[in-house]
Amino acid sequence: MFHEKGRLYPTVEKRITVLNVMIDAVTMDQAVARLEKYIANFDRCHMIATANAEMVMMAAEDPELHRILSNSDLVVADGAGVVWAARHYGNPVPERVAGYDLAQKLLERSVRNNYKVYFLGGAPGVAEQAKIKAEKLYPGVNIVGVRNGFFSEMDEEEILNEIANCKPDVLLVALGVPKQEKWLSKHLSKLHVPVAIGVGGTFDVMAGIMKRAPLWMQKANLEWLFRLLMQPQRFFRMLALPKFVFRVLLYKKNETK
Repeated sequence: MFHEKGRLYPTVEKRITVLNVMIDAVTMDQAVARLEKYIANFDRCHMIATANAEMVMMAAEDPELHRILSNSDLVVADGAGVVWAARHYGNPVPERVAGYDLAQKLLERSVRNNYKVYFLGGAPGVAEQAKIKAEKLYPGVNIVGVRNGFFSEMDEEEILNEIANCKPDVLLVALGVPKQEKWLSKHLSKLHVPVAIGVGGTFDVMAGIMKRAPLWMQKANLEWLFRLLMQPQRFFRMLALPKFVFRVLLYKKNETK
């Protein structure tokens, strides 16, 4: 059993629903173990999604994104809103599994297990800076390739060939939501990589372009507020949060009728 603030959660992995989006109720350790299993038993490319409230709201309006999430091999609860909604529905997830933290865990494990990693996405130069940061944080990490996210459809075959030639075990894609999920889904059958994850702004944080909230704000579920303070231009995007809360409350009310 998993224990948190007086609650006991089962350690058996299961899927729960948040506004019709399937979320895997896993701990960080369980998520990492699942990904390492995919790498060890490589048979195809496994797509991983990190779902926060904004992504769930997008999926409610975007049938293609909803389908992609439904077909993903692992969808973790990246965001306090999703964790809250799951608890509100009576099907709590053990903990938040932030995409940034999941990427760091994989980079750390890659040193121990000799995984090869490829960085795709970010503005020109960002993935390279993120690679330098990773090499400082995780001595011995093997990042076999980097490519920025500024490319056209005509460049995609070249990128796919480059990734194939590098033979990574883990592909981290930072193109933003939902572009990264749609790009991965489109090319999943051509990606000969055990694990592919959409990681949003992870490279920006690693490169030092964007700061992450202090640990106390993360623990207090105030990371959204920190992002808004650092990037006021995100205000209209942040409106998805109150809309998400309203839909969760309305959804449960309708379910109980």
